[in-house]
Amino acid sequence: MDIREFEIPDVKLIVPKRFTDARGYFSETWNDLAFRQEIANTTFVQDNQSVTAKKGTLRGLHFQKPPFAQGKLVRVVRGSIFEIAVDIRAGSPTYRRHVAIALNAEEGSQLWVPPGFLHGFCTLEDTTEVFYKVTSYYSATHDAGVLWNDSSLGINWPVDAASVVLSEKDQRLPRLSDLPELFTYEDFQDLL
Repeated sequence: MDIREFEIPDVKLIVPKRFTDARGYFSETWNDLAFRQEIANTTFVQDNQSVTAKKGTLRGLHFQKPPFAQGKLVRVVRGSIFEIAVDIRAGSPTYRRHVAIALNAEEGSQLWVPPGFLHGFCTLEDTTEVFYKVTSYYSATHDAGVLWNDSSLGINWPVDAASVVLSEKDQRLPRLSDLPELFTYEDFQDLL
């Protein structure tokens, strides 16, 4: 497993090794001990999977409020996405900054998005399938988000507002400035 860092060091890219032969390949996609030692001391409690039919569909920017804040380990099993993680931990040296990266099934890389971050993605291909592990159970009453094109975040999405496909819920999300501070940088330091 190759682990790569970004300007926001708490977000990690995990590139699993692939062993290829005439049959195809084998890859270890999850190892609890390695993850705890190299990335975050956390437990995953739920696996989620989404299939998105159309290129240019955007899901996000989502998070869950404490005490159900979720860390996510995201990978693409079919197609490709433009993946975003935005730091919304008050007091963080990277507050309001984001990581943007393309993930695809062919490469098999995974992105670790810690609790205290917004998460979203835009599909780059039709029929894209995303699989992710989360560190807290889903709670409808703690489900929240921020408008995908909040100008204060400076995200350069690969789709314009006229053609983006959004859920009704995601169209109605507030701007980050309209939310109270829900996370602090210190709250999550024991994970790292």
